[in-house]
Amino acid sequence: MSPAQRSAPAVRRPLSRLAPPLLLLLLLRPPAAAGDCSPPSDLANAKPALEDRTNFAEQSTVTYKCNEGFVKVPGKADSVICLDNKWSEVEEFCNRSCDVPTRLLFASLKKSYSNQNYFPEGSTVEYDCRLGYRRDHSLSGKLTCLQNFKWSKPDEFCKKKSCPYPEEIKNGNIDITQGILFGSSIYFSCNTGYKLVGATSSFCSIGRDSVEWSDQFPECQEILCPKPPKIHHGMIQDEESSYAYGQSVTYKCMEGFTLHGNSSIYCTVKDDQGEWSDPPPECKDTSQIYKFSLMVQELTTVNVPAAKNPAVPRATAGFHATSTPKGGGSSPSVASVITLGCVAGTIIIVTIILFKVFWDSGKSGSYYTHENNKALNVKFHNLTVTDDAAEVRPPGNL
Repeated sequence: MSPAQRSAPAVRRPLSRLAPPLLLLLLLRPPAAAGDCSPPSDLANAKPALEDRTNFAEQSTVTYKCNEGFVKVPGKADSVICLDNKWSEVEEFCNRSCDVPTRLLFASLKKSYSNQNYFPEGSTVEYDCRLGYRRDHSLSGKLTCLQNFKWSKPDEFCKKKSCPYPEEIKNGNIDITQGILFGSSIYFSCNTGYKLVGATSSFCSIGRDSVEWSDQFPECQEILCPKPPKIHHGMIQDEESSYAYGQSVTYKCMEGFTLHGNSSIYCTVKDDQGEWSDPPPECKDTSQIYKFSLMVQELTTVNVPAAKNPAVPRATAGFHATSTPKGGGSSPSVASVITLGCVAGTIIIVTIILFKVFWDSGKSGSYYTHENNKALNVKFHNLTVTDDAAEVRPPGNL
């Protein structure tokens, strides 16, 4: 037996000792193509984006992604290539960096840094002042990425511009308590008796070349009252063509009339509208009041005739005459006293009625005519006194 024949059983013996499942897998596994690569390993501060692949053919490319807190260094490769069962070499390309530079209200990042996302320790950035601000060169306009990878605290190296100082408004006021710097507002108001025509406020905003007020300043227009009302049987003294706030008018009645109410009223303002302080007065006929006083005077002078005989009057029947008191003289008769009392009571009642009638007619603006007065005179002058002066009766009741 040749040496080759004696060694054959020794080669077959290890294969026969493999477990049946493993042997089946080896038989069914497709042969790997020459040059294929297995998944690439992790790199410092980066991991490959495998997308669930386990086998990579020759010339395949895998890109790495930086771990959280690290940024790709610009200009360095971040991928590898499969070359003959091996991955190509790659340098470390992920490093620590500050975040995007701080956004400032008064300044914007210069354009040269707008597309940059890698800011290692010690790197600096610069800013330009925004519109409405001016550069303060005494302060640094740079920010630095510190050792803790935080940006340094910025100085306020851009200051607000100032709008022109507002001019005064005639008959008005300007509230500038907020100042006149960019973004500030001012407020307008008018003096009493004037109304605002235009904007109530304005703010310092960006203009063509610098900053300016957003709205034109308003005007304060004088408020006028309407024409003063006319009155019957009266006039306005020294009447003018127009009346402004605080001005007054004075009324005067014609001869024979009396003024009732305020003789003067003045112009006031309500809700930016002019109005008069009170209603105008009234002129009432003085002659009616004069006639009333004459009538009362006539009624109080009615003559009562003397008694014709000392007989006891009907109104006093049952009373007995008394003797003349000692010391002489005569005492007034009971009939005379009663008669005078009746006349006085009648006069008082008539006076009250007439006063009420004339008061009501005066308030309503109407008065008795001459004929009415005449009828009243006839009615109260034709009172009849009985022969014994005991009663006063109107005509027809004798």
